[in-house]
Amino acid sequence: MQNFVEEFSLIRRLPPYVFAIVNELKTKARVRGEDIIDLGMGNPDQPTPKHIVDKLIEASRNPKNHRYSASAGIPKLRLAICDWYKRNYGVELDPETEAIVTIGSKEGISHLMFSILAPGDVVIVPNPTYPIHSYSVIIARADVKSVPLTKDINFIESVEKAVKKIWPKPKVLIISFPHNPTTTVVDLDFFKNIYELAREFGLIVVHDFAYADLCFDGYKAPSFLQVTGAKEIGVEFFSLTKSYNMPGWRVGFMVGNAKIVAALRRIKSYLDYGIFQPIQIAGIMALNGPQNCLEEMRETYRSRRNKLIDGLSRAGWKIPKPKGTMFVWAEIPERFKEMGSLEFSKLLIEKAKVAVSPGIGFGNHGEGYVRFALVENEKRIMQAVRGIRKVLNRS
Repeated sequence: MQNFVEEFSLIRRLPPYVFAIVNELKTKARVRGEDIIDLGMGNPDQPTPKHIVDKLIEASRNPKNHRYSASAGIPKLRLAICDWYKRNYGVELDPETEAIVTIGSKEGISHLMFSILAPGDVVIVPNPTYPIHSYSVIIARADVKSVPLTKDINFIESVEKAVKKIWPKPKVLIISFPHNPTTTVVDLDFFKNIYELAREFGLIVVHDFAYADLCFDGYKAPSFLQVTGAKEIGVEFFSLTKSYNMPGWRVGFMVGNAKIVAALRRIKSYLDYGIFQPIQIAGIMALNGPQNCLEEMRETYRSRRNKLIDGLSRAGWKIPKPKGTMFVWAEIPERFKEMGSLEFSKLLIEKAKVAVSPGIGFGNHGEGYVRFALVENEKRIMQAVRGIRKVLNRS
């Protein structure tokens, strides 16, 4: 019988998800009754704050909120988004033309690529990177040029070299800081340099600001839109997923350049009817309501980070403490490097009973690393450390 999948040209451009291999091993181990500590996927485990849930329940009881909503987001949520930017970053935005609600940032980025790219367009993306940053471009039938984001290479200089060398000229630069998976953080001067580069070469900048609030040790992440003139050449995404422990709610937004917002708005008008309206109303409560939950969230991740890294350090695995994100990006111990990140991840599942993400799944420059997600409580993290210590000592 003919294999129909072979006829699907787009599917052929999407390789099997590397993380699926680790997930399958994890699932099989759990079926066998093994206790696997899952530090792989960045899926927040803390409950959504009560005042947000209460607002959802209240709004859900109103039948008027059960109808189709607006694909661009209800006006009061867009206003809350703009007020949030003004309070946190001093950025002025027009809720009618410079803000749009998305079904999480993953959907928003994907549909944005449909909106602004054509076959043959080139997009520059860091390597390693969060997979949708690359594959949203491929799904839009455009081409990806990856630039190394590693500790020993100047990223901005690498982008400039790539822009000068690539033909056709790149159209878009996708970045995300604090960065998943490498946990790299930047200052406002970095964004100023990105802005100057984009202006010089006519690049659209798309900044994924998913980890804006997950910062530690006195660091505060800047917004790309804080740069004077940034709205002329770019947009920024934010999701309520990490800051407010709302992963399953699927609510985010994009703000910035009015023409780019209008393009995404046009595409979304064809593709969806917007998020369930009570969720949008609860999103307003998240942005405008009590914010003490943010400090509680940060302290939870900071404490988990310290437990994991200090514990692994005592076992002989030295890892720098990140200043941002909910992840730890760990260079594989020297004597295990020849295995590669995928085989090392398999080893940790089989022998330590700990699931992590192999670095190769984020791009070839992620090889030699694994990513820990801080999504288990401290007791479980210490259990993971003990399992990993046994692997390191036995080997």
